Amino acid sequence: MHKMRSGSILAVLAVAAAAFLAAGVAGAGEGSDASFMGKQAPSFTLTDAHGAKHSLADLEGQKGTVIIWVSTQCPVSNAYNGRMAALAAAYTPKGFNFVGINSNKAEDPAMIASHAKEHGLDFPILKDEGNVVADEYGASVTPEAYVLDPHGVLLYHGRIDDSQKESGITSKDLASALDAIGKPVPKKEARAFGCTIKRVG
Repeated sequence: MHKMRSGSILAVLAVAAAAFLAAGVAGAGEGSDASFMGKQAPSFTLTDAHGAKHSLADLEGQKGTVIIWVSTQCPVSNAYNGRMAALAAAYTPKGFNFVGINSNKAEDPAMIASHAKEHGLDFPILKDEGNVVADEYGASVTPEAYVLDPHGVLLYHGRIDDSQKESGITSKDLASALDAIGKPVPKKEARAFGCTIKRVG
């Protein structure tokens, strides 16, 4: 009985330690609901990793704009690199423009450019110095997606899908939202999960 009790305690402690380490490494967190759902998204002008400036108006697509907060170091965001590249490849020809935003204070433009090239992220990835745009949008984790209509109105906000592991996906939330553009989006919010954005201050 004593051995079983000790074993159970050790198992609980091991699980707790693993969860603590995962949270520390990944900076685990969840996004919150967008405050401007159904309204005009905040405008911005940011610089990409090569020094070119992009405004939200410049990035608007014929069907809509997909903004995804990303990170070079977050294991959750990195697990989605292939899926983000595939979504951009599939939906850009359909009239959607994709843009990434990096608001992490320690990830500089050189890191962002190298990371994008390595992982086939061909859409612009902009550096949000001082996390100003992340604060305006209420973005809190990576990856976290926002879908705007051609007029800049927010139609969807949240996760890309429901599983960090591709084998566990049961709900492709971002793709479903993009497929619904032009008619009411069935699910406007799906809580994002990932690493917390490392803000200044």
